[in-house]
Amino acid sequence: MNEIAAKLGEVGLPAPIGELASTHWDAVVVGGGHNGLTAAAYLARAGRSVLVLERRERLGGACTLERPFADDRYVVSPCAYVVGLLDELVISELDLRRRGFECYVADPNLWVPFEDGTAFGQWLDDRKTQEGLEALHVAKRDIEGYWAYEHLFDEIRRRLRTGERDAWLGGTPTRAEIEELLHGERTMIDVVFSASIADVLDEYMRDQRLKDALFGQGVIAAYGGPKDPGTASIKLMHYQGDLEGQGPVWGYVKGGMGMISFAIADAAREAGAQLATGTPVAEIVPEQGVRLEDGTFIRARTVICNADPKVALRLVTEMPEAYRERLRAWKVRSPVVKFNAALNALPEFTAAPGAGWPARATIDVTGGLEDAQRAFEACERGEPAVGFGEIYIQTGYDPSPAPAGRHLLSVFGQYAPYELADGTWDTRRDEVARQFIDLIDRFAPGFEDRLEAYEVLGPPDIESRIGLTGGNIFQGEVTPDQMWEDRLTPRTPIPGVYLCGAATHPGGSVIALNGRNAAMAVLEDVRVTA
Repeated sequence: MNEIAAKLGEVGLPAPIGELASTHWDAVVVGGGHNGLTAAAYLARAGRSVLVLERRERLGGACTLERPFADDRYVVSPCAYVVGLLDELVISELDLRRRGFECYVADPNLWVPFEDGTAFGQWLDDRKTQEGLEALHVAKRDIEGYWAYEHLFDEIRRRLRTGERDAWLGGTPTRAEIEELLHGERTMIDVVFSASIADVLDEYMRDQRLKDALFGQGVIAAYGGPKDPGTASIKLMHYQGDLEGQGPVWGYVKGGMGMISFAIADAAREAGAQLATGTPVAEIVPEQGVRLEDGTFIRARTVICNADPKVALRLVTEMPEAYRERLRAWKVRSPVVKFNAALNALPEFTAAPGAGWPARATIDVTGGLEDAQRAFEACERGEPAVGFGEIYIQTGYDPSPAPAGRHLLSVFGQYAPYELADGTWDTRRDEVARQFIDLIDRFAPGFEDRLEAYEVLGPPDIESRIGLTGGNIFQGEVTPDQMWEDRLTPRTPIPGVYLCGAATHPGGSVIALNGRNAAMAVLEDVRVTA
C-alpha cells in the first residue's frame, strides 16, 4: 500500500503555505478528486511544475475513503462504489496496478431478485445467464430479444470506442461524426440521443420481469424515470468500459474505490506534483493564479479547475458573459440518495437461500419499472420515494475494510430531491432510512436485524461533504442534452483556465479520461504558444 493510501488521502501540506506561495507554478489544479489528480499526474510527467489544492482534509473527492461509523475499523467509499469505466489507458500509463489498484469483477455482474422468490442473473458466463432465463421460463422470443438488446449496446460501444477512433479520447465528436461512427443506423442513433430505456426494452422484449430487471441501468443518477426521453443513453454511458479486458462489466476495488484516487495521487507525486489538502481556494484569477480563503495568493500561468461548473462560476470572477450564462444554465439536479451500512452478517435473500454469492454481485432491488417511474414523479413533487436501489457489498470479495466477520453494504438509491416539499433532510432522514431498510427487507427478510450502523446521504449531504453542487455525483446531468458535443470541454474561453472534472467530456463516473484530456489540452496549448 502506498503512503497516500495508508493515510486515506490525508496528506496535509507538502510545505508551509508561504513556501508554496513563493513558487511560480506552471499549473495549479483546484480540487483533488480523481480527475484533478489525473491531470496533475500527466502534467507533472511532462515536466510541468504542478500544485494540487484540495479544500477537504483528504484527497479523492467523491472517490475516496472515510471512517463514518463509531467503529473506525469500517472504511467506506461514501459515494463511488464500483469500478467499470476507469480507462485502461490511464491505468497502464500511470502504472496504477503497481501503485495498489486491484479489482474483482463482480459475478453475477447484475442480480435482481423478484418478490416471488425467483431472480434474474447476468453472469460473466453467458451460458449461466441463458440457463437462468430458461429456468425463469422466459419465452424463447424474449430470450432472443434479451441477447439482441445486450448486443445493441455492445455494438454501439465497439463503434464509438474501438472503431475509427475512441470517441472518449481527446475532443468530443460532433453529432454528425457520431452518426457516421454508428454507420447511420437509426436505432443506435436513437439510443445515443433520444430514446428512453423503457422504449428500448419494449422494442426487444415483452416479459415484464426482464424489463423490471434491466431498466435500472438507464436511470443511474438520472433526474428522470425509465420512461423519460434520453434515459437509454444513461445505460449506454455505463456500458462504455472494458474492465480488465472483459468488456462493459463492473467490479469491486480492493480496499475500496478511494484506492483508485490514492494510486493516481501516488503517480502524480512520484512525477513531481505537489499535493496539498485543507487548502480551500476562494478565487481563480485568469493568467495569474489562485487566491486561498486565508488570502494567500499562489501564482500560476495555468489553472485547471476540477470543481464542478457551479463552483467554477463562483471562483472565476472574470469570464465572458456567454460562458457565464452557459454555466448558470448547466443542470445539476440529482435524485440520488446514498445508504452506507455496517452489518453483523450478510443479508440472506429469499431468491438465494443460504447462498453467499449474492454478496459478490451488484444487486438491484426495486418494485419494478412502473414503480420507479412513480417514484420519480413523487421526487419531482418534493417527496423522497426510494423505488430503486443498487446494492454493493464490498466485503463480498474484500474483507479488509471491515472488522473480522463484519460486512459493508452500500446502496445507490433513487429517488429523493434536493429540496423536500415538507420538512428538511435533517428532520426526515430517519424516514428515508426506513424506506431503504423496508425495500431491502422485501427481498432479504431480517435485514434490519443485521444493521450495526448506517448513514443516509441525501443530495444536500453529498453537496456539503464532497462539494458537489446539488449533490450531483456526475457534476451535471448526463442526459443527451449535456453529453458529447453538449458536454463541457477542458478548454474554456477564459485565458489560462481549464476544466478537468466530470462535467467535461466524456462524462461522469470514475473514468479519469476527463483529467487526461484536460492535461493533453494544456500541453498542446503550451506547445503552440511556446
